[in-house]
Amino acid sequence: MIWLQEPFDFAAGAILNFRKPLGKSSFWVVKQVRRMINTKVGHAGTLDPFAGGVLLLCTGKATKQVSQFMDLEKVYSGEIQLGIVTNTDDVTGTITNQSDVPVFTFDEINKICQEFTGDIYQIPPMFSAKKVKGKRLYKSARAGLIVERKPSLVHIEEIRVLSYKAPVISIEVRCSKGTYIRSLARDIGEKAGCGAHLKTLERTKIGNFKVKDSLTLEKFRLLLEKAGVVKDD
Repeated sequence: MIWLQEPFDFAAGAILNFRKPLGKSSFWVVKQVRRMINTKVGHAGTLDPFAGGVLLLCTGKATKQVSQFMDLEKVYSGEIQLGIVTNTDDVTGTITNQSDVPVFTFDEINKICQEFTGDIYQIPPMFSAKKVKGKRLYKSARAGLIVERKPSLVHIEEIRVLSYKAPVISIEVRCSKGTYIRSLARDIGEKAGCGAHLKTLERTKIGNFKVKDSLTLEKFRLLLEKAGVVKDD
């Protein structure tokens, strides 16, 4: 197994650290890479289309190791907007409620956020790929249905409140797999008494894979061309 080094042998197995562009699905990135290298590709943890950052792709025989990389700790940075609730718990959704935001100090906001560290239970968003009774939640949500969801146990190692400029909280979160930052934003808003949604999100790290080292699709294509690998059509 390789990370990314010449000579490229993607069928033998490689781990690729990509920076997912905003507005594109994780599977869209998978398809672009699959077309360029003409071999099996899988991702080790999806990102919502509105989010960016580290997306690990496993190729060829390395796809058998996907679960190993999914288990790694993740780090996210994002913005939570208080006072506005959406049906997706993020900025892409339809506004379902708006409230006045109480006056909070930085320390008060930080205290609220720290209540969500450690082992906590989260209810996954309705607009998510999680399956309930064999059906993806987002499919039920698109049909206008609200499905009862059991809380899932996740671990949040650390929440750093980077700034608070009302009504927006900037945070950095270190957490386990299965953690929904959208759910965290929603729950922080409920705790604050005014509701909230996730305004922006970037995954900055998975294990030791950092966003500053991530490949763009354009850079990856140039590397393949330079190495003489067959180009994407």
